[in-house]
Amino acid sequence: MSITTTIESLGHKGEGVAIIDGQRVFVPFTLPGEQVAITVDGNRGALTGMLLPAPSRIEPFCPHFGTCGGCQLQHMDAGSYAAFKTELVEAALRQAGLEASVERFITAHGAGRRRATLHARKDRAGYMQLRSHDLLDLDACPILVPALKRAPDIARALGAAIGECDISFTATNAGLDVGIRKAAKGVKAEKLVPLGNALGLARLSLDGEMVLLRQQPTVSMGRSEVDLPVGSFLQATAQAEQVLSDYVLAAIGKPKSIADLFCGIGPFALRLAEIAPVHAADSDRAGIAALDKAVRHTKGLKTVTAKARDLFRDPLTRFELNFDTIVLDPPRAGAQAQVKEIAASKARHVVMIACDPKSFARDAAMLVQAGFILSDLVAVDQFAWSVHIELAATFRR
Repeated sequence: MSITTTIESLGHKGEGVAIIDGQRVFVPFTLPGEQVAITVDGNRGALTGMLLPAPSRIEPFCPHFGTCGGCQLQHMDAGSYAAFKTELVEAALRQAGLEASVERFITAHGAGRRRATLHARKDRAGYMQLRSHDLLDLDACPILVPALKRAPDIARALGAAIGECDISFTATNAGLDVGIRKAAKGVKAEKLVPLGNALGLARLSLDGEMVLLRQQPTVSMGRSEVDLPVGSFLQATAQAEQVLSDYVLAAIGKPKSIADLFCGIGPFALRLAEIAPVHAADSDRAGIAALDKAVRHTKGLKTVTAKARDLFRDPLTRFELNFDTIVLDPPRAGAQAQVKEIAASKARHVVMIACDPKSFARDAAMLVQAGFILSDLVAVDQFAWSVHIELAATFRR
């Protein structure tokens, strides 16, 4: 049965919140102030009619919006969108006991996402539908870079050949790097080679193991060209990587030594090494090897010492942290163990990049309690029309 209600606010997942019989009900694709007709199942609502739209509502640009589970926020105008994402960061900091404001909101969609993962079946490929295990057979995804235009067709071809699986795509300088995961047991790698050749893929891997290499996938970072290992991390958009790198380079000042922790394949280390010697560490051994190779093949860099090290279980200790500046770019879980050591060290300058406001707020609070002052907090929007946000901040004591 459909009921009429008013949307009171937005939840942190971008869903409208209605109060019905004293209970919060979450309604996707609605905005504060809207009068709507919805059906209710527990604390979940489904929009069945728009009675009074909000002034901030705009027409989504993708015909799949509302069915596809990929984007949540295409119906918001630019001002409301930036305010919502800014509040994600500031609310997490308040919950951690910190009062800090986002000083800049930087749009970093660029040409689109250069990475995507599609789900494939025997007869279709695409993203999962909203709140569903049903697959939306995708013709195109407008938030991807043009180089990934063929991704749905490639995923369908692979799904038709091997059945249900997940397929990751990365657009690289050499062409498409494609990785198959969660395929049925017994899929023969040799069966995929002619298909990968026919599809014109630069590289094809199966569960992390390379099946076909027609051309080594590389990405440009600063003045370096870096081999991209199978499964290694890469920022979602090339523009976001540049924006974050520009932030880091501006924030470090003129140090004589730099630690780049959770360095990945070196998007910061390779640029920082133009300024000062860098000690780079990450648990991704293949990524460290790629960084080391890039350093050897790039002229004009200061010394880069690249080490494979699990910074969750074996962080650099307070006695090892003898660097003028420490740069951190941890995964979604944050860098709690490493930040504890930084807080206990004599370090005076930290630049942190983060992709999760809550883990960032936890780690930031630890630094502030140790005498650091948080400044120049920026939000970098590379996860377009989703509820994710990248952020960067500087800490000094």
